[in-house]
Amino acid sequence: MNTHTFKGGVHPPEHKDLTENLPIQQAFPSTKTVSIPVTQGGAPNQPIVAVGDTVVRGQKIAASDAYMSVPVHASVSGTVKKIENRLTAGNYDCPCIVIASDDSDATDFMPPLDPFSCTKDEALKRVRDAGIVGMGGAAFPTHVKLNPPAGKTIDCVLINAAECEPYLTVDYRTMLESPEKVIDGTAIIMHITQAQSGIIVLEDNKASVIPALTEAIEKAGYGEKMGISLCKTKYPQGGEKSIITAATGREIPAGGLPCDIGCIIHNVGTAKAISEAFREGKPLIERTVTVSGGACATPKNLVVPVGTLAADLIPQEIELKEGIKKITVGGPMMGFAMQSTDFPIQKNTNGVLFLTDKETSLYEESPCINCGRCVQVCPCRLVPVMMVKSLKASDLPMAVRYGLPDCTECGSCAWICPAHVKLVQRFRAGKQLLRAEKEKQAAKKAQGGK
Repeated sequence: MNTHTFKGGVHPPEHKDLTENLPIQQAFPSTKTVSIPVTQGGAPNQPIVAVGDTVVRGQKIAASDAYMSVPVHASVSGTVKKIENRLTAGNYDCPCIVIASDDSDATDFMPPLDPFSCTKDEALKRVRDAGIVGMGGAAFPTHVKLNPPAGKTIDCVLINAAECEPYLTVDYRTMLESPEKVIDGTAIIMHITQAQSGIIVLEDNKASVIPALTEAIEKAGYGEKMGISLCKTKYPQGGEKSIITAATGREIPAGGLPCDIGCIIHNVGTAKAISEAFREGKPLIERTVTVSGGACATPKNLVVPVGTLAADLIPQEIELKEGIKKITVGGPMMGFAMQSTDFPIQKNTNGVLFLTDKETSLYEESPCINCGRCVQVCPCRLVPVMMVKSLKASDLPMAVRYGLPDCTECGSCAWICPAHVKLVQRFRAGKQLLRAEKEKQAAKKAQGGK
């Protein structure tokens, strides 16, 4: 099979050997308590339960009427003990519903629904009612992505199975252990969007999963409409712009979306969750996560209830070594450093890493030497060196001209920078300034230009 790729990118150490051969194991928090963030993607939700209420696994506990919202469900059966702000991924304090499990097996799932005989509106409602969001990291509401704007035609569905972040292996293990659900979810996505083709996009370091996927495709009778594309192992192959270019040769225009070029992309975990939502009526209440890193004595792939605190997996499920230098939620390239393990695993949490000094880049920033390496590796073909210079000069329009809005914050530029300039942090700050400026202009326009 030929391999494809994109221009730019970097090759950080993979470290996937720590968990790639370890099956996914079921785990439960040692405290038998979960802290479920009220909002996990999309517009803010409000709790629809109160302290003291008894809830059942799968029951809706937070929701909103906003179209861009997705509900949140109880991941365990038990009693609501608290509703309070707690630290979550990204170091934000967010409202969480704290539920103490009663060890009950009771569930409140939806009735199964045939995805190929129901209407499109019924299918979109099922995906939303199941609380499904993008599980690759962004947590964008899936029902919104499945319903592109009028005039946008989807002809190709891509399943992002690149899993290009170092250490992470949950997508790989999911494809090996549940290929039929991944393929079924892909077929459902194709049916909802009326796409004529589906492509499972892998990096070539995961070629060993091809036989399992091929067998599942043929067994389900999708051989003519669904296939596998193999890409070179390179970061950030899993970025939506990179993966579309590598797999289809198409390119998303500046400021555009995949639907602008007839594509839609979903993560492996999202495809599996969609299958379960229709076939089993199961909401998104569990999360498969890789726990790894040089400071982790027992690396594992675990499936846990959403809202499980990382701290409640230690030491019963995960044993740690001395010398932890950094705790990261997500991968080491685009994940967030956390101050402790007292944060809940959410719908979009794909990894928790315990890294040693040798695995981290804790260098002092020095002046840019204008080497241009960041330009060479940028997968979006931007000019990071000029973006950061413009931001330092408080010239936001010039930063925009050099590509700030199109930066995906993949971290390739920061990883290759010999001066260790904190490029991604500066771009994130720059985007916040840009959003604030747009809000200011919108408010001014609403007031009639006064």
